[in-house]
Amino acid sequence: MRGTLAAVLLGMSIVSLAYPSYAQTWSGDSIVNPLTSSPGDAAKGRMIVASRQTGLCLLCHSGPFPEERFQGNLAPDIGVSVGHLNEAQLRARIVDPSRFNPSTIMPSYYRTEGLNRVAPKFVGQPILSGQEIEDVVAFLLSLKAKAVQ
Repeated sequence: MRGTLAAVLLGMSIVSLAYPSYAQTWSGDSIVNPLTSSPGDAAKGRMIVASRQTGLCLLCHSGPFPEERFQGNLAPDIGVSVGHLNEAQLRARIVDPSRFNPSTIMPSYYRTEGLNRVAPKFVGQPILSGQEIEDVVAFLLSLKAKAVQ
């Protein structure tokens, strides 16, 4: 079942666009450099996370989205998930969550190599662009900031 859900998530959420590839500087459990030269936009990141066509995060996670009636319960609440992670750690977990949990059902949103069961037309393409990942990271950091206030 888990493998099937991951394949469905990958198949449904990959956007067929050519995105520039930025170098990823991994340091332990983090990607220390942003994936773009533009800072992330938290409002756009919220839209990506809440979108049932783009991020698909709410299929598995729940979060601060009162307008969304149906939210997932397969993974921790988004606010809880980000509570103990910094910006570089969040970026790494979105880029390639399987690096931290090889049996995760969360798709690798930016990694394009070594994936299983990817439709031929989507091979070599990330699910999210570097800018979209930076936007999601900005949104997740905004949740952390609200929790501290």
